[in-house]
Order: sequence, then structure tokens, then C-alpha cells
Amino acid sequence: MTQPVVQNRKARHEYEILETYEVGVVLKGTEVKSIRMGKFSLAEAFATVHNNELFLVNAHVDEYAQGNIFNHPVRRERKLLAHRREILEMEQAVNRKGHTLIPLKAYFKGDVLKIQLAVGRGKDARDKRQDKAKQEAKREIARALREQERNR
Repeated sequence: MTQPVVQNRKARHEYEILETYEVGVVLKGTEVKSIRMGKFSLAEAFATVHNNELFLVNAHVDEYAQGNIFNHPVRRERKLLAHRREILEMEQAVNRKGHTLIPLKAYFKGDVLKIQLAVGRGKDARDKRQDKAKQEAKREIARALREQERNR
């Protein structure tokens, strides 16, 4: 896997990730050029299943500067490509209460844009506080270990 073009940083904070999938994306030419320039955001994006097809909704791809009349709409539903079995698994997971499909990151694999899609369950405030406390504890331990190494 190569470097991510874009990551959805809020996803792991807002959702408990249960399962991940790698899916392809159907794009227009100007979208690919714009994404390669880094003009892409997954911050408000999510995925849905309609008629056994997977779609990415609310992903923001800026217009390509040299796109003229062939430019794409900034926010449009983009079809995602996955195996039928995976789509059925995702659909069943989303039908459970509180589960949703969230894009975690997008990256190029060769010349193809891939999106890491996750089935997630929304966290409540208590879960977020627990995660923050764990993170702080890890930092304190790492800090103490570094200090102990320096004192040797």
C-alpha cells in the first residue's frame, strides 16, 4: 500500500471500527487529476448501498483548474467497486442499529484510487473519554521510559 492521498482523521475518534474493506472508485478524468493534486476530502463522507451497489456520498473533490466544460460536480455520488459478497456483508452490517460505512483513507494502488471503507459503530462521549485517558496513559509511560533512559 502506498502513501494515503487523504485520511479521515475524525473517523477513528467518532466511530468504533469493526471491520475494514478495500474498494475501488469509479471516477471521471478531471476528478483523478484533482485528487492527485490533493484536492480531496473525506471528512463528511459516508457510503451507502442501493440495489446491491455501493456508493460514496458527500466526498468533496475540488474542480480541476484546467477542466473547462468537462469538469465534474464537486459533491456527487461516486460508485464504489467491491465484490458482491463484500457488498452483501456491508449491507447486513449497516442494517444493524447504529452501524454505518465510513471511508478511513484514500490512496493510489498503481494508477487506481482505492478507499479503505470501514463498518463502524458511533461512540458516545464516555467511550471517547476512555480512549483519551488510555492515550494519555500511553504518553506518560513513554515519557517515563525516555526519562529513565536519559538518566542511565
